Amino acid sequence: MPTLEFKGKSFIYTHHLGVPYRELLVVPDKCSPAPGRQPDLEDNLIIHGDNLEALKALLPRYAGKVDCIYIDPPYNTGNEGWCYSDAVNSPLMREWLKKSSNPVEREDLQRHDKWLCMIWPRLQLLKELLAEDGAIFVSIDDNESHRLQAVLDEVFGEENHVATFIWRKVDSPNDNKVAITPDHEMILCYANDAEQVGFGPKDDASILEGYSTKDKSGRLYRDRLLKKNGKNSLRSDRPTMYFPLEDPDGNQVFPIHDNGEEACWAAGKKAVDKHHSEGTLIWKKRERRGHTVWEPYTREFAPETPTRPHPTIWSDLPTTRQAKAMLTEIFGAVDVFATPKPIQLIERILDIATNKDSIVLDSFAGSGTTAHAVLTQNKKDGGNRRFILVQCDELNKQTGEMVDLCAKLTAERVRRAIRGYDYTGTAETELHPPEKITWTTFSKDKARNEILGRIEGIENLERGNYDKIEKKMVEGVLSIVGQKQVAERMPGLGGSFTYVELGEPMDLERLLAETPGSLPSFASLSRYLFFTSTGHTLPAVETTAPTKSTAQARRKAKTKTAPEAIPSDGPVLVGETEIWRVYLLYRPDEAWLRSPAAAFTRTHAEALDAARKQEAPAKQVLVFAAAKYISHRSLRELRLEFAQLPYALHRVQPE
Repeated sequence: MPTLEFKGKSFIYTHHLGVPYRELLVVPDKCSPAPGRQPDLEDNLIIHGDNLEALKALLPRYAGKVDCIYIDPPYNTGNEGWCYSDAVNSPLMREWLKKSSNPVEREDLQRHDKWLCMIWPRLQLLKELLAEDGAIFVSIDDNESHRLQAVLDEVFGEENHVATFIWRKVDSPNDNKVAITPDHEMILCYANDAEQVGFGPKDDASILEGYSTKDKSGRLYRDRLLKKNGKNSLRSDRPTMYFPLEDPDGNQVFPIHDNGEEACWAAGKKAVDKHHSEGTLIWKKRERRGHTVWEPYTREFAPETPTRPHPTIWSDLPTTRQAKAMLTEIFGAVDVFATPKPIQLIERILDIATNKDSIVLDSFAGSGTTAHAVLTQNKKDGGNRRFILVQCDELNKQTGEMVDLCAKLTAERVRRAIRGYDYTGTAETELHPPEKITWTTFSKDKARNEILGRIEGIENLERGNYDKIEKKMVEGVLSIVGQKQVAERMPGLGGSFTYVELGEPMDLERLLAETPGSLPSFASLSRYLFFTSTGHTLPAVETTAPTKSTAQARRKAKTKTAPEAIPSDGPVLVGETEIWRVYLLYRPDEAWLRSPAAAFTRTHAEALDAARKQEAPAKQVLVFAAAKYISHRSLRELRLEFAQLPYALHRVQPE
């Protein structure tokens, strides 16, 4: 498979592996918990920080668990003011970035290389987070779409490219001074595994209009003439579809056109035999050339849940203009965010790629549209989808200062969507699902009368509830909306979220650096091992994100919130999850670590096994120690896992 080469690729190819884990620190005063509950990392998450580090921090908890990813990265137009500042451990990369302009402007001749260096490690981590049957959707425009597809082919595999969707982002001319304006964007969709991905079809009640007859049990059906007419309907066109059938009178019937030409059936013999055995081969008497003859029909029953495939061209959705108008309604101010996406766009993606319990991730959260769409979808169908948003500070091009967009815009929008907000303006409500209307359908009297009658019925039913009922036809798609002037409080969608900051890097080198010339404390090491092995954090005394001063004071005092106990003659239980009991046999004493007392023995193992059987028989035991005096076979028999210090610090299988 061809691959895309760019400056810096050799340095960032495995950069995601070297990104340190960071703890997720809850910021209570910025959370919006459910009534009567405390902020919880198992809730919806809004994470403030660099998304590369945030994605790495999510791995212990969410590796292989995210069902749907939607990201809207910088399009690299040269006017966005985005910065590339990943701390890649390469002097050449650092020298390159130091000499290059940052933020990345249009005049930067290496802006495409920088953009690819930025997106590559993030896609690698997103792939690790994605479930086996999950999918990722990436919004992009012409500036980087071809390069992005090449990178996605390399990361996810070109065989896992599902589709490229086209969204019409504007509904009015951008600039009458130019001949062509860019009216659309692309959304590239890749599956983690195309053979396992679970996509749902699009509900379409209009399909039932083609089934106009009911049988005795009330099932809708339609009958189709088995003889093929029109193009390619001669025996010479389909010789295998020319064969006799036996009519109710016992006579052989062949497909013959009215002009006497030998025709063909619309299905092969095997398919016709199946209709016959299932009772859906129907014979009807018809007048043909002055004679009454039997003609075969196949009966097709209406689906219980009418659906159709999702199209790849989305011209029926709101545009950026409507998305900006919604932000204006929510915040009561104009130009809140330059390029928001409409919630209906994300809802379309949720329709395709999620179920009611899916986890949805957006690591370029922007104005928070993805969370708003998840809350809206849950409100509609009673779902329990969860969202994870990540948003970093952004550069204010006018002032040159970095702005905390996450707290001021992303989280605030989600909070208002949950609780409701004051709104003055025109509210629109969809009164009938959009449906495709073709000229062929509308030219038929029965179908046209049904459509017009349905519209009239909706208008008569809803007229008193709205100031105006408007019928919209956009590229053959009919929608009916009720419009009402309101000056009231928009009701909230319900839901909750936990606001999170990223803690300091959690790595052994840092622990050693905190205690120069000595080993990490028992508390520090146990907290680090528990997090990196299970993805969970030990109960903390301080739940707020530390400020710079408190973090410095804590480092100076060398205090941690993990258990302070130091083992005397055996492993200490440092924490538990639903699956694991984690023990540590350790003292911050080099001589002790070299002694036989630091080794995990069979006596220790039997004691831990007895405790497990008595207290948590369904759980497994994970033990960290400097050495062991017990065989692997014995460990397996006792359902114990052993990890050696400091060389075998590793992450166990995600829960």
